[in-house]
Amino acid sequence: MSAPIRVLVCDDQMLIRTGLVTIIDAQPDMEVAGECGDGRTGVDLARELRPDVVVMDIRMPVLDGLEATRLLAGAAVPHPVKVLVVTTFNLDEYVYEALRAGASGFLLKDAPPDRLLHGIRTVATGAALLDPDVTRQLLGRYATRIRPARGASGDLPLTPRELEVLRLIADGLSNSEIAAALVISQETVKTFVSRILTKLQLRDRVQAVVYAYRHGLAT
Repeated sequence: MSAPIRVLVCDDQMLIRTGLVTIIDAQPDMEVAGECGDGRTGVDLARELRPDVVVMDIRMPVLDGLEATRLLAGAAVPHPVKVLVVTTFNLDEYVYEALRAGASGFLLKDAPPDRLLHGIRTVATGAALLDPDVTRQLLGRYATRIRPARGASGDLPLTPRELEVLRLIADGLSNSEIAAALVISQETVKTFVSRILTKLQLRDRVQAVVYAYRHGLAT
């Protein structure tokens, strides 16, 4: 048997935190390594316990989840921790910044338990999680607030096909949806995604979405 996925839960609302802990602890392949109600304690516990995944709320006292995520998973962190942001869509305007800060993905707080558990398992494997149901809505909603970086898409080291795949990733399409849209196999899509990440020196699919928005490739 493989070791269970160790999860740290950070949320300042006790009722929600207790619910998350209960759901996670009930899984045979997971265990709650710790829990806390503020970002500062979350950072300290994550550094001490080294969980496989941190489930992070954004709006918390002492230190918000955005800065906590940056301290745990930012580009300057030598040994980043995988962070899954769980947020409220209608209230939270910082999801884009959380992804830039190094979060491996996000889910909505009203997502069903099975989606949360799937998200934790996905992030634990090293894959990124962008909920296909909300990516277009969420990132699209704040796209006008994102200042595009200098440089046109023609300057990017991508082939036309890779650029097309990157745009579809930014639109929130899964590999299977991209395969259907371009009439290619999912394995071919995976190859394109891998090449895109390598060429652009990106860590995962989440960073690819952020990159696309920063460079004006998605609207």
